[in-house]
Amino acid sequence: MRAVIQRVRSASVQINQGEVRSIGPGLVIFLGVGDIDTLDIVPKLAEKCAGLRIFVDEQGKMSRSAVDCGYGALVISNFTLHASTKKGKRPSFAHAANPEFAKQAYDLFVQQMEQQGLAELQQGEFGADMQVQLHNDGPVTIIVDTDEW
Repeated sequence: MRAVIQRVRSASVQINQGEVRSIGPGLVIFLGVGDIDTLDIVPKLAEKCAGLRIFVDEQGKMSRSAVDCGYGALVISNFTLHASTKKGKRPSFAHAANPEFAKQAYDLFVQQMEQQGLAELQQGEFGADMQVQLHNDGPVTIIVDTDEW
């Protein structure tokens, strides 16, 4: 699985040109599920994402997590994180998980994130057309790839 995590001052997602879900300060997590991923890694990934110490303390050092700060998270499914640009100019998505498994993994990730002690948790809608707006803070963007574990 791949997670692109951005520290934000605020963020929102509009789903299918309708409902808007938003958070204040915290994390936006774009989650991509790959074709070789398994569900057993999801709890560790959720713990890692919620616990990343990417918020500054009183000394200006990144030593606090979203949980420590009382912040929230917005989770967005994003199969394009498994795009391959190895050949040509059109990305291949052959290594993205099939939609049925990817939705199962995404839903489990959201469930696991709900248990991490965040102040709030919002999510996009798997497979929907989503318009994401965020105010990146820093900018701070971290990529977590469970294949590297």
